[in-house]
Amino acid sequence: MESDLILQQRRDGVLTISLNRPQVLNSFNRAMAAALLDALTQAAHDVTVRAIVIAATGRAFCAGQDLAEVLPDAAGVMPDLGDVVERDYNPIIRAIRSLEKPVVCAVNGVAAGAGANLAFACDITLAGESASFIQSFAKIGLIPDSGGTFILPRIVGLQRAAALTMLGDKLPAAQAREWGLVFDVVPDAELQDRAFALALRLAGMPTRGLGIAKRGLNASFAHSLDEQLALEVSLQREAGRTADYAEGVRAFIEKRKPAFEGR
Repeated sequence: MESDLILQQRRDGVLTISLNRPQVLNSFNRAMAAALLDALTQAAHDVTVRAIVIAATGRAFCAGQDLAEVLPDAAGVMPDLGDVVERDYNPIIRAIRSLEKPVVCAVNGVAAGAGANLAFACDITLAGESASFIQSFAKIGLIPDSGGTFILPRIVGLQRAAALTMLGDKLPAAQAREWGLVFDVVPDAELQDRAFALALRLAGMPTRGLGIAKRGLNASFAHSLDEQLALEVSLQREAGRTADYAEGVRAFIEKRKPAFEGR
């Protein structure tokens, strides 16, 4: 699906996907959500893509749902927001978490509502110094979606998750890093270059192994220790049969830098 609502750039094994509705702070409408999902789905099956960056154009990362698209109809009937979440947002979050390639996020400016939770769902998130995150749902009587009720309490604890959810206060980038919601905060002017450099580094690593590790991290949320230990046996067996593992061992023995191919 070709769309000007997102921009795509491929370079050295890195696919950069940029949200591109800057006139409305990159808020999601149905078409942009579909275009992002399509790009992620294609990246999952494209062997030339070894890492992904999700970024945004303009002065904000994403203001969440474009409310102009979910207004009452002519008869005053409100749209079913559960259908909107199930159709537009849940597939994107599932795609990011199930994509067995590293997904880096570069947050510039505000990330509100679903935009904030999209950023938190990525594997490694960088934020510009002026970035901020807002669980803005309570301001209009809604609940966090796009994985917010799942991710927030697991990362920041129940008290902080409740405060973010109920108060809807702005969380500055530095505090988001302190609470573990983002990996690092970088100067605004360096954000895009730093995100690409990080993705480029990941693209040169053993892609299959990184993807298998991500599968293990995902599963840990629902497993007991014994279940996770058993899964690690299975995943390590799978990783040990990859071409990249064989190359890594050869390179170690030969005292050279490995040349991983993502297989």
